[in-house]
Amino acid sequence: MPLRKPLQDELNAFHAEICGALADTRRIAILYELAEGPKAVGELVSALDVPQATVSRHLKVLRERQMVTAQRDGAHVIYALADERIIAALDLLREVMRDILSRRAALAQAMTLEAS
Repeated sequence: MPLRKPLQDELNAFHAEICGALADTRRIAILYELAEGPKAVGELVSALDVPQATVSRHLKVLRERQMVTAQRDGAHVIYALADERIIAALDLLREVMRDILSRRAALAQAMTLEAS
Protein backbone atom coordinates (compact mmCIF):
# COMPACT_ATOMS: atom_id res chain seq x y z
CA MET A 1 0.00 0.00 0.00
CA PRO A 2 1.59 3.31 -1.06
CA LEU A 3 2.08 6.06 1.49
CA ARG A 4 -0.12 9.13 1.42
CA LYS A 5 1.53 12.15 -0.21
CA PRO A 6 2.09 14.20 3.00
CA LEU A 7 3.59 11.17 4.73
CA GLN A 8 5.77 10.40 1.69
CA ASP A 9 6.94 14.04 1.61
CA GLU A 10 7.81 13.88 5.32
CA LEU A 11 9.67 10.60 4.83
CA ASN A 12 11.62 12.06 1.88
CA ALA A 13 12.53 15.15 3.92
CA PHE A 14 13.75 12.96 6.77
CA HIS A 15 15.74 10.84 4.29
CA ALA A 16 17.36 13.99 2.89
CA GLU A 17 18.21 15.13 6.43
CA ILE A 18 19.98 11.85 7.17
CA CYS A 19 21.81 11.94 3.83
CA GLY A 20 22.77 15.56 4.51
CA ALA A 21 24.56 14.45 7.67
CA LEU A 22 26.60 12.09 5.50
CA ALA A 23 27.42 14.82 2.98
CA ASP A 24 30.59 15.96 4.72
CA THR A 25 33.99 14.31 4.55
CA ARG A 26 34.80 14.97 8.20
CA ARG A 27 31.52 13.51 9.44
CA ILE A 28 32.16 10.40 7.35
CA ALA A 29 35.66 10.18 8.85
CA ILE A 30 34.21 10.51 12.36
CA LEU A 31 31.72 7.71 11.68
CA TYR A 32 34.46 5.41 10.39
CA GLU A 33 36.62 6.27 13.40
CA LEU A 34 33.74 5.43 15.75
CA ALA A 35 33.24 2.14 13.90
CA GLU A 36 36.52 1.08 15.55
CA GLY A 37 34.97 1.73 18.97
CA PRO A 38 33.65 4.49 21.23
CA LYS A 39 35.89 7.52 21.61
CA ALA A 40 36.13 10.80 23.47
CA VAL A 41 36.38 14.06 21.53
CA GLY A 42 40.10 14.31 22.26
CA GLU A 43 40.71 10.87 20.77
CA LEU A 44 38.81 11.88 17.63
CA VAL A 45 40.79 15.13 17.42
CA SER A 46 44.06 13.16 17.57
CA ALA A 47 42.95 10.47 15.15
CA LEU A 48 41.59 12.90 12.55
CA ASP A 49 44.09 15.73 13.09
CA VAL A 50 41.41 18.43 13.07
CA PRO A 51 40.63 21.12 15.66
CA GLN A 52 38.47 20.22 18.65
CA ALA A 53 35.86 22.82 17.72
CA THR A 54 35.49 21.24 14.27
CA VAL A 55 35.06 17.73 15.69
CA SER A 56 32.53 19.00 18.25
CA ARG A 57 30.53 20.83 15.59
CA HIS A 58 30.32 17.70 13.42
CA LEU A 59 29.47 15.49 16.39
CA LYS A 60 26.58 17.84 17.17
CA VAL A 61 25.15 17.28 13.69
CA LEU A 62 25.57 13.51 14.00
CA ARG A 63 23.95 13.54 17.45
CA GLU A 64 21.01 15.60 16.20
CA ARG A 65 20.47 13.04 13.41
CA GLN A 66 20.76 10.25 16.00
CA MET A 67 23.69 8.66 14.19
CA VAL A 68 25.94 8.78 17.26
CA THR A 69 25.28 8.58 20.97
CA ALA A 70 27.01 10.54 23.71
CA GLN A 71 27.57 9.30 27.23
CA ARG A 72 29.30 11.21 29.99
CA ASP A 73 32.23 9.42 31.64
CA GLY A 74 33.54 11.71 34.36
CA ALA A 75 34.99 14.80 32.69
CA HIS A 76 34.73 13.24 29.22
CA VAL A 77 31.91 12.56 26.83
CA ILE A 78 32.25 9.27 24.99
CA TYR A 79 30.77 9.02 21.51
CA ALA A 80 29.69 5.81 19.81
CA LEU A 81 27.81 4.79 16.71
CA ALA A 82 24.09 4.64 17.37
CA ASP A 83 23.64 1.94 14.74
CA GLU A 84 26.35 -0.14 13.06
CA ARG A 85 24.28 -0.22 9.85
CA ILE A 86 25.44 3.35 9.18
CA ILE A 87 28.87 1.92 8.32
CA ALA A 88 27.29 -0.80 6.17
CA ALA A 89 25.40 1.95 4.30
CA LEU A 90 28.60 3.97 3.82
CA ASP A 91 30.43 0.86 2.62
CA LEU A 92 27.62 0.11 0.15
CA LEU A 93 27.85 3.65 -1.19
CA ARG A 94 31.59 3.18 -1.64
CA GLU A 95 30.91 0.03 -3.68
CA VAL A 96 28.52 2.00 -5.88
CA MET A 97 31.13 4.76 -6.25
CA ARG A 98 33.78 2.19 -7.24
CA ASP A 99 31.47 0.83 -9.95
CA ILE A 100 30.72 4.33 -11.25
CA LEU A 101 34.45 5.13 -11.35
CA SER A 102 35.12 1.88 -13.21
CA ARG A 103 32.52 2.76 -15.83
CA ARG A 104 33.98 6.25 -16.18
CA ALA A 105 37.48 4.84 -16.55
CA ALA A 106 36.26 2.44 -19.23
CA LEU A 107 34.58 5.31 -21.07
CA ALA A 108 37.75 7.43 -20.86
CA GLN A 109 39.82 4.53 -22.15
CA ALA A 110 37.40 3.99 -25.05
CA MET A 111 37.55 7.70 -25.90
CA THR A 112 41.36 7.60 -25.85
CA LEU A 113 41.44 4.56 -28.15
CA GLU A 114 38.95 6.21 -30.51
CA ALA A 115 41.06 9.38 -30.69
CA SER A 116 44.24 7.51 -31.60
